[in-house]
Amino acid sequence: MTTEGNNVENRGNRIPEEAKEMLKSLASQWEDVLDANTLQVIPLKGAMTNEVFQIKWPSTEEVSRKVVVRIYGEGVSVFFNREDEMQTFEFMSKQGQGPRLLGRFANGRIEEFIHARTLSASDMRDPAISALIAAKLKEFHGLDMAGPKQILLWDRLRNWIKSAKSLCSSEDAQAVHLDKIEGEISLLEKNFSGDVCIGFCHNDLQYSNIMIDEGTKTITLIDYEYASYNPVTFDIANHFCEMAADYHTDTPHVLDFSKYPGLEEQKHFIRAYLNASGDQSSEGDVEKLLAKVEKYTLASHLFWGLWGIISDRVNEIDFDYMGYAKQRFEQYWLRKPELLGCSEATPDDAATGKDHLSTEKEVAGNEGTEEKQPVRTSSGVFRKIRNMLGFRRKSK
Repeated sequence: MTTEGNNVENRGNRIPEEAKEMLKSLASQWEDVLDANTLQVIPLKGAMTNEVFQIKWPSTEEVSRKVVVRIYGEGVSVFFNREDEMQTFEFMSKQGQGPRLLGRFANGRIEEFIHARTLSASDMRDPAISALIAAKLKEFHGLDMAGPKQILLWDRLRNWIKSAKSLCSSEDAQAVHLDKIEGEISLLEKNFSGDVCIGFCHNDLQYSNIMIDEGTKTITLIDYEYASYNPVTFDIANHFCEMAADYHTDTPHVLDFSKYPGLEEQKHFIRAYLNASGDQSSEGDVEKLLAKVEKYTLASHLFWGLWGIISDRVNEIDFDYMGYAKQRFEQYWLRKPELLGCSEATPDDAATGKDHLSTEKEVAGNEGTEEKQPVRTSSGVFRKIRNMLGFRRKSK
């Protein structure tokens, strides 16, 4: 394999020999490729479970032939069943929902390159793009996947808490109050039972898993590793939480929850989601669904908090998984009193520094309309506790 420069050569060495041979075989079938043995390996940022590379060859055409190579992360089988994920991938491909599968090797696969751009963190705040995402998500939730159509969320969380306890050091377990989490999972399941709309959910709708064709304004959702049947409100809540993240900075693990969507942004998304089926939703419909979505942000925080603890022990990708996990758990304890009507802000130590809610007026847009928004502030005691536990926040 020929590459360009030392850095590219080092990246190329990350591709297993089995995959290299498959790539050469693929390229030899394409008439526009000048040399199947000459390829460029470009790492794609933003992946936190796998290593993902774009592969391209010199071509007779103006646009080079490209594919994507995905190398599975070590130890991630604790999170999902890889064969189930591959079945989902192949199903999505047949439905025209994602890239085609071009080949499989021992620890990864080769995928079709989609000629669309991956969204950035700021794109998710664009009202037009947000409405497109909402409509695509509604379509995704309506897919008829084979197998039982049962909620996986709670069983998955219980499996993850067992794995986290077995892998986590006693110091780290104490820092994130891991002994309290199992009870919180049961509390959420009990609170959220009843009126639940179940659909096939992506469960990881961050901006790096969303692509847009600028010409057709078509949205494609990719990476289905965590996909399963779940409450659709969990999927939407998780998407809202992802707006606090930017995985393409020098500190990709640091979250800024001041970027969590405001009330009008949330309603805009929910309205587009409900109207995607052709019906015109009422304001009452929007507010009813939004109230459920907000509660499910708590489940999202536990989901990715546990994921971070486990990933810190099993994944070698350069990402501060534990720092990320601490922030997600912090947000859980901060928002729990507001969303569930509970008296405590955090367990044990942080109970003396309860989260305080104040209200201030926020001017929306340039139209002079005003909207009251909850602003979360913490007492000095709670800030000290956060610092002792290693919680970090991005400066605002």
